[in-house]
Amino acid sequence: MSKIVLKATDLDGYLTDSDKQQLSEMDRLYHEAQQIFEVLNKAANERRLSDAKQRLIDVYDRMGKKMQDIVQGEDHVHVYCFDTPDEVHGEASRLIAKLRTVDTPHDEFVYYIQRAYEMLFNLSFVESHSPKKNYLIAETPVVLPVQNFAVHKIPDVDEAIENTVMCVMLRGALLPSMIVSKEIQEYSSTNYVTPFALFKIKRDDAKKEYNMEYILDLERSYFSLEELQGKDLVFADPMNATGGSFVTIVKYILSQGVQPRSIKCINVISALKGALRIVRALDNVEVYTLWMDPVLNEDAYILPGLGDAGDRINGIDEDDRPRNIIQLIADYGANIASLYRSQVQEIEETVLG
Repeated sequence: MSKIVLKATDLDGYLTDSDKQQLSEMDRLYHEAQQIFEVLNKAANERRLSDAKQRLIDVYDRMGKKMQDIVQGEDHVHVYCFDTPDEVHGEASRLIAKLRTVDTPHDEFVYYIQRAYEMLFNLSFVESHSPKKNYLIAETPVVLPVQNFAVHKIPDVDEAIENTVMCVMLRGALLPSMIVSKEIQEYSSTNYVTPFALFKIKRDDAKKEYNMEYILDLERSYFSLEELQGKDLVFADPMNATGGSFVTIVKYILSQGVQPRSIKCINVISALKGALRIVRALDNVEVYTLWMDPVLNEDAYILPGLGDAGDRINGIDEDDRPRNIIQLIADYGANIASLYRSQVQEIEETVLG
């Protein structure tokens, strides 16, 4: 069997009646927001425009409070702005706004993705671990009157990171996975470079959200089940819309007898429904997201979302000439390849053997 298929109806079967009621309420609130969008698009009168903006702010405040109330009852869902002090929320909000904006150019978009995953690394690895410290001794360029060195303390998270395997949902998650792997390497006292497991998975975009199918192509994936056994599996996917791709891969891994030590799903934006589906469908999984969006549209895209994150990171492939992994990395350019050279080497060895 070269392809594994999961259907949306299977995913929805994991949701509780309470989940469905909460999601229906979010749909109602977002429909209210969409009606205001129409006013914002058409209003010529400044007073009417100002009134619409205030009503939209009020609706978003209600949606945010509703999502926070829901997530507070979920021990395995962690949202940056719900779990961190108010003082740092502005940074996350500004960053997400830049990622959403259609005018944000490609290089700047990639920069903000990097920033997002640095913040998410702290949320998912650093903030929940012991106060023990590691020390970095840095040789500086200053040589007078003698060669100078500086000492810096960083959190000791070796135990949390040095058993990690990056699990990549190709292709949108490739660069985010490299970013997280680099963060792990930088925090590791042993310069640990994570192995990579590469999963070729797609959803059938000819279908709608209610009948969507998620297809894992084993022949075009690169991983060893043995190397996943007992490991901490980390999935760094920028967008978690439905949870379908993640659940498909993890369910397959578990069905093959793999018993991971832990599993993390780390997203820049997660839809509420996607996060709930994951924690209902799977045990031993933690979902971390920088931002939570309220709903999905009928095509299973996040609303308000930021578009196709994979295309905005990687560019758009021609239908008849999709790039392979090595070509994709090459197209990131020399700066990215140099910055993540250890990760690139590990991925190339995984693909090429």
